[in-house]
Amino acid sequence: MFRTTADWLHEHLWNTLLKKIFTCALAALIAVGAYGLVSKLNEDADNCADGVTESGGECIGINGSGYDFGEPEIAPVAARIAEENRRIDEQPHVTVAMMLPLQPDSKAERRQLRSELQGAFLAQYRLNREPGKPVVRLVLANPGKDYARQGEVVPDLVRMARSDRDNLRAVTGFNLSLDETKEAVRSLTEQQVPVLVARASASTLANQESKDGTYDFKGLARIIPTNEEQARALADYNGSRKDRQTVLVRDTRPDPYVRSLARAFQGLPEDGPAGPDDMTFTSPGVADPGDVDNQFRPTVNTICNSGADTVYFAGRSTHLRLFLKRLAKEACEDRKFTVVSGSDAASLNNRMTDEDWAELRDSSGKPRLTVQYAAPAHPESWSTEIGKWQQGEEDRTGKKPPASKAPGYLHDPLAELGRLEQTITALHSAGREIGDVQLGDSRTMMVHDGVRTAVEAIRGAKPTGAAVPSAEQVGNRWATMQSKNRVDGTSGRICLTKAGNPYDKPLAVVALKPGTKEGPGTLDFIGLAWPTGEPQPEDCVVRGG
Repeated sequence: MFRTTADWLHEHLWNTLLKKIFTCALAALIAVGAYGLVSKLNEDADNCADGVTESGGECIGINGSGYDFGEPEIAPVAARIAEENRRIDEQPHVTVAMMLPLQPDSKAERRQLRSELQGAFLAQYRLNREPGKPVVRLVLANPGKDYARQGEVVPDLVRMARSDRDNLRAVTGFNLSLDETKEAVRSLTEQQVPVLVARASASTLANQESKDGTYDFKGLARIIPTNEEQARALADYNGSRKDRQTVLVRDTRPDPYVRSLARAFQGLPEDGPAGPDDMTFTSPGVADPGDVDNQFRPTVNTICNSGADTVYFAGRSTHLRLFLKRLAKEACEDRKFTVVSGSDAASLNNRMTDEDWAELRDSSGKPRLTVQYAAPAHPESWSTEIGKWQQGEEDRTGKKPPASKAPGYLHDPLAELGRLEQTITALHSAGREIGDVQLGDSRTMMVHDGVRTAVEAIRGAKPTGAAVPSAEQVGNRWATMQSKNRVDGTSGRICLTKAGNPYDKPLAVVALKPGTKEGPGTLDFIGLAWPTGEPQPEDCVVRGG
C-alpha cells in the first residue's frame, strides 16, 4: 500500500509518543519499586526483632522469642526462655515481663545481666513443672540504658496487660534505683499493671506503710529491703561505732539509690565527739568513672589524717572500686580500714581484676582494707547459720540436732536453695545450657525469687473457675502474702506487708576481702542481719508498729 509523506510522518510521531509514554511509565514503575524496596530495607533496619525497634542507637521493646538484643552473653538463656515459651504456648498462660536494660556497656554489667536472666528463666522453668496453674510465659522488656526509654515500652506492656492473648500479669526486674525507674513503676501501677521490684533498693521505689491503705504505688510489691533497712541491719550486726571512728563519702549526683543510702548512713546512731564531716564527689553516671579517681585524692588524704577507721560509702560500685584502690594506694600508715556500702556493692566482685586485688594488698601481701555490705542474698547464708545454730544447741544440751530441726526462717530457704541448685544441675546434664551460673552476687537468687513471688501471687489471686486472674486481682494479692501465704525464697522467707514491702527480710553481711599473694580476693559470708534486730517470727505474721 502506497503511503504519503503525511502518513509516514503521522505514524512516526505516534510511535515516538508511545515510546515516550512507555519509557516514562517504566521509569515510574522502577521508581515506585525502588522506593518500596528502600522503604522495606529501612523498615527492616529499624526493626531489631519481633516487638523490638531501633531507637536512639538501642533496640527498645519486648521480645520472648529468643532475641538476645545483640548480647552474646545472654544468648543461651534467651534461647531457653524462647524454648519454654513455645512449649507452653497452647496452654492457658500468663505473661511475666522482665524489665531491665538489656544492652549494657561493660563486661561486668553483661555478666550481671546474665545472672538476672538466669534467675528469671530458672523460676519459669521450675514453676511450669510444679503443680499450679496458669503456666508462665516470660518476655524481656528493654527500656534502654538507665531506663531512659521506658516511656516507649510501658504503653506496650499496658496493652499486653489488657490483651486476652498475652495476659500480662506482672512486670518485674527493676535492677537500678533511678528517677526513670520510678517513672516506669508509677506509669505501670497507675494503669493497674502489677509491679514487683526484685533488685532496686532505694526507698523511693517503695510504698510507705499506711494505716488508711493509701499508697503512692497501688499494685507495687518488692522483695529487697530498702537502703535504710540495710543500714539498720548492718548497724545492729556490727554494734554502734563512735562518731569519731566513721566518715561518710557520698556521691552528689542526683541518684535515688545514692541519696537514700547516704540518708541511711547519716541516720545511724553514733556516740561521742563529732567525727569528720561528710566528704563528697560527683560522678557523671551509674557506670561512668569520669574523673572520680582524681576527686578522691584529697578525700583520702583527709581520711588518713582524721583518725577514722570506718568509711561509709554512698555511691555505685563503679566508683567504689576506684575509691578502694585510691585508699589503698595512699597507704595511711599502719591503718586497716573497713569500708561499708549498700547492696550495689554486690556488683564489685564482677568489676575487680587480679591487678585491682593486688593493689588492695600491702608489700607483704596482707590486705589493707575490708569491704562490707548487706547483700540481699548469699548462697552460704543458710548452711552457715544452721551450722551455728546446731553448735549452739550442742553447747546448750550436749547433743547436736539435725538441720531439719532448725528454725523455719533458716531451714525453709535452705531447702528452696537446694531445689534451685538441683534444677541448675539437671539443665546442665541435659545439655540445656544457660551459661555459667554464679549465685554469689545474689542476682540470680533475687530475680528467681521475684518471678516466683509474682507467679505465686497470680496463682493465689485466680478466682475459682477462671483461667487467669485480672491484673487488679493480682495487685491486691500482694497484701495477703504472709503467714501460710508467704513465699519461701532462696533469699529468705518473703512475707509482705499491706504496703507490699518485705517484712524483716534477712540480709547477708558479706565481706569482700583482697586475699593474699597466694590467693585471689574472696567474697565471704559473715552472718545474717535483720532490719528489726530480731529474726522473722516463725509464723511469718506481720506485726504492727
